[in-house]
Amino acid sequence: MMKKYIYALSAAGLLAAGLTACSNDKGKTEQHFLEVANIDSSVRPADNFFLYVNGSWIKKAEIPATETGVGSFTDLDKSTREHVKSILEEAAKGTYAKGSVEQLVGDFYAAGMDSATIEKRGYEPVKPLLQQVDKLTDAASIMAFEASMEKDGFGSFLPAYVGPDEKNSSVNTIAFFQGGLGLPDRDYYFKQDPATLKVVAAYKKLITDLFQLTGVDSVTAAKNTETVYGIEKQLAAVHRTNVELRDPQSNYHRFAVAQLQEQQPVIGWKNYLGQLGIKADSVNVGQPAYYTLVNSLLKTVPVEQWKVYLTAHLLQSTAGALSTPFVNASFAYTQALTGAKKIKPRWERMYRSVDGSLGEALGQLYVKKYFTEDAKKRMLELVNNLEKSFDNRIAHLDWMSDSTKQVAKDKLHGFLKKIGFPDKWKDYSKVDVSKDKYFENLVAAARNEHNFQVGQVGKPVDKTLWQMTPPTINAYYNPTINEIVFPAGILQFPFFDPNADDAINYGGIGMVIGHEMTHGFDDQGSQYDKDGNMKDWWNTQDKQKFQEKVKQVINQYNGFTVLDSVHVNGALTTGENMADIGGIAIAWDAFKMTKQGQDTTKIDGFTPAQRFFMSFAQIWRSKYKDETVLQRINTDPHSPAMWRVLGPLMNFTPFYETYNVKEGDKMYKPESERIKIW
Repeated sequence: MMKKYIYALSAAGLLAAGLTACSNDKGKTEQHFLEVANIDSSVRPADNFFLYVNGSWIKKAEIPATETGVGSFTDLDKSTREHVKSILEEAAKGTYAKGSVEQLVGDFYAAGMDSATIEKRGYEPVKPLLQQVDKLTDAASIMAFEASMEKDGFGSFLPAYVGPDEKNSSVNTIAFFQGGLGLPDRDYYFKQDPATLKVVAAYKKLITDLFQLTGVDSVTAAKNTETVYGIEKQLAAVHRTNVELRDPQSNYHRFAVAQLQEQQPVIGWKNYLGQLGIKADSVNVGQPAYYTLVNSLLKTVPVEQWKVYLTAHLLQSTAGALSTPFVNASFAYTQALTGAKKIKPRWERMYRSVDGSLGEALGQLYVKKYFTEDAKKRMLELVNNLEKSFDNRIAHLDWMSDSTKQVAKDKLHGFLKKIGFPDKWKDYSKVDVSKDKYFENLVAAARNEHNFQVGQVGKPVDKTLWQMTPPTINAYYNPTINEIVFPAGILQFPFFDPNADDAINYGGIGMVIGHEMTHGFDDQGSQYDKDGNMKDWWNTQDKQKFQEKVKQVINQYNGFTVLDSVHVNGALTTGENMADIGGIAIAWDAFKMTKQGQDTTKIDGFTPAQRFFMSFAQIWRSKYKDETVLQRINTDPHSPAMWRVLGPLMNFTPFYETYNVKEGDKMYKPESERIKIW
């Protein structure tokens, strides 16, 4: 079961600030957490603050062959990877009680690192599943197979997730949404520009190669590829766009199972839910047109073509767990999509696999060794200070009525704050992990997760659950629980440090906190109340004013150029842009409440105010391959890094005052055009 509706700080992970060591007056080495060597003094701060702070680094930075980009995040991610690697290797070498977190994590990693066994097995692990595909005879057997694959983590065309009902957030429900595609997004099937066509060609080659690796001749493999692509293109035609998917109201449709059974008998909802192990009288179908089409295609597309489609999707989803030819075929497509030149080393791929399959088992070992109570205490202090700042900003809004302000404050103070790691860990005791069967370990973990998820349907929501693992370098807001979550991975040097001065911490992690808090009040989060229910809590006039401000954000970001004629998609990135604009403002106000925020004493030659903004700009220091940038413009709800810095600052008057930004400067906007929402 997949997860949905959490608003993370970054799709790729968080970029963190750098460090230099400087001498204080007493001759001791003191950490000032600012990389002044990265500054490009040829760029005026008022013209492009992102390049001023990071320009020298960007000119020199080289993207490693195994990466699609490089930045402050890679430094933080590298240290985290090394920490986790040491944990995994230690667990893999040891002998531990069956079912212990050390045994589960260690044996899972050891199995994934046993390349000799994996190479010897070839695609043997998936052969029994391919044989099941060969035996399919009708729509009912196709649906039964899809249910089985959903349990194993290899589902093809009926994706679902379990979580709070958006209109009754105290109870869990199951929701189905559109899927069935192999390319990242519906638009890849219809755009005709060279960059898109290159990705499509690589995707078709992947499908052809995978068929040939299982013994299919080249002519048949090519024919099969067109069959698969043809079915996917039909499905893509009814997919909602990424922008349309951002509207929670229009993507919520609760149906009685009996009604769906009558309307879509070929899908056979009663049987399918039963095969998944779900007992429910009603379900949420996010995009009904997609399921109407699936029901139709199950009738009109010959079973033999469905078998080809299911085979292709099964091979795509399992390729990374098979022998090298399958891994390389998959990576060749990734190269075209992202621009990566070299596959990541096996240990790193296995780390991601362990984290994805047994994340909270690994998390227990990680936080025991690399997370402190001091960090958690300092972080909670920062969160509480940002909450006070946000409360004060709401109180002084000039566009919102007092009655709506009170409801907004109630929601703000209703945030559930999660820091570091869960209070209650997930149970993996039923996962049977072996040191010599990597593929089977993946399936065992997937089945355990499936059983856990479907077991939640119809039950009260467990608010102790997390949607990210502790080592994750990211953060998120979840509207249906009204929670802000900061995993341990992000709460470390160089992004956050209990010993860093306030300007650095408030410009860095403070902005992250403000960002996630603002998600509760962006164009999507504002549609949920303090209890996580999709409910309109606005009065008519306030809502109209808010929507006008949303349009301002969309229009402004539409004007930002990324590559040549490619612009930021303001409608796709609206929520993240609003969270960035709000996040920096809330963090600034909280910083100004501190002793250092009231001071002007310079460190490294910069005032506290300047250091605050420089810390903010450093956290997004990055450089990406053009292919990755284009992919993210199509699919990522976050703006590119430079505009995550420039956009908020162009709208923030204290930045103008700190750097003396005046009319004629490239970042200047008349005060009447500066967007202020929260």
